[in-house]
Amino acid sequence: MADIAIIGGGAAGAALFGALLNLDDHATVYWVTGAATHGRGVAYATHDDHHLLNVRAGGMGLYVDQDEEFVQHAVRDQASVRPTDFLPRRLFGDFVEAQLRSRMASAEKRERRFSVHASEALRVDPHIHGYEILLANHETLRADAVILAVGALSPRPLRTVSAHALASGAYELNPWNLTQRIRAPRRLIVIGTGLTAVDTLLSASTQWPDAELVAVSRHGQLPFVHPTLPAQSYPLQSQLNAALLASDGTAPMLRAIRHALHEAPEVDWRSLIDGMRPINATLWQGLSLARRRQFLRHARWIWEASRHRTAPRSAETIQQLRDEGRLQVHAARVLAVDGQGPLDVTVRARANQVMSTLQADLVVQATGLDTAVAFTEHALLSQLIEDGLAVADPLQLGVSAHPDGRLINARGDVQPGLYAIGSLLRGNLWECTAMPEIRAAAHALAAALVANHPISAAPAATMTA
Repeated sequence: MADIAIIGGGAAGAALFGALLNLDDHATVYWVTGAATHGRGVAYATHDDHHLLNVRAGGMGLYVDQDEEFVQHAVRDQASVRPTDFLPRRLFGDFVEAQLRSRMASAEKRERRFSVHASEALRVDPHIHGYEILLANHETLRADAVILAVGALSPRPLRTVSAHALASGAYELNPWNLTQRIRAPRRLIVIGTGLTAVDTLLSASTQWPDAELVAVSRHGQLPFVHPTLPAQSYPLQSQLNAALLASDGTAPMLRAIRHALHEAPEVDWRSLIDGMRPINATLWQGLSLARRRQFLRHARWIWEASRHRTAPRSAETIQQLRDEGRLQVHAARVLAVDGQGPLDVTVRARANQVMSTLQADLVVQATGLDTAVAFTEHALLSQLIEDGLAVADPLQLGVSAHPDGRLINARGDVQPGLYAIGSLLRGNLWECTAMPEIRAAAHALAAALVANHPISAAPAATMTA
């Protein structure tokens, strides 16, 4: 009998927890969630219905073998729901909670052993035949396998932000904290123009209808937009994917994509990009470290905007704000943020390299997912790296690991019984943070964990949350 501990209370942890509960095994599954609402994480904890999923409702789910379709669940909340709709993220958070309750109830009936711990994991130390996990409430757990599903790390301030600005209270590191602010700013500057920035701007525009909004990023590129209805698949996708897999580097890949679009001008480019989804991890793994670094420096911004698109309704609202003059978007590098409130934001325009200073009552950092574990203040990840049980990815895209989630230690070997799932694996998989990838990874990892630890003949006793 081999016990399993999952650390992280977001959607990745929920998907793996539910997948394990659905398998017949006499081992105990511990889920260490922290204080957050189980399964919602950062992405689905929002209560703002302006924050929409960027995947159509029909493509969302928590499990590969899910008990209930998300669309069926959403119908209870919305008057009319179609599989092609982009629904509020809040609804998917509700769905995740409902799915977890169903899986736990089923597990109890089958006397499947599990427990849920609403405390933070502070340490994971090797122990005889496994690991000992120290929780913030001083409880200890022992498990043969530990899976890190910690999700997004706490954001770190940009290096260009002064200590005075951070201490002023006018610089907000966490864009999801806007609802806690009482005083309305006259001007709000959002650093970033990705999906997180879009959500921040949507919230700010309704919370402070008289505020002037400014968004700034190096390229000033907002996410591209999903078509209202799904585009037709590119008929030659398999040939294109084969050509991409045979390419030697990112430049030939880009040429192959441009050639395909040139040869089929009637094809929606978005369907072509979506058709690459099954091979993205393989393409990434085929790049050398130098070419991965080159991609991150030169092409990441356009890939992110093209691959992670926004819902049409969100894009329409952003465009309306721009048309009304309430929102300005600047392509510029942020050189400095200083002051004690209001703050001075010094930028250098991309187009002409001219420096200027913008003043704002509130500056919000919305630069998206932070995966730089070498610099994080996350207690557990810092301990694992310090003790050599894990190492940071050389490009600061999470931790070094095999594609199946097995962590690599400081000696360069597989660390037995230690795994990761979700955003910590971005260095090896690149595409691993969206629910379709997460639920597939959770299903595969759950099956592998149970297969590696044969079912014991010992009687089971249920442990409930």
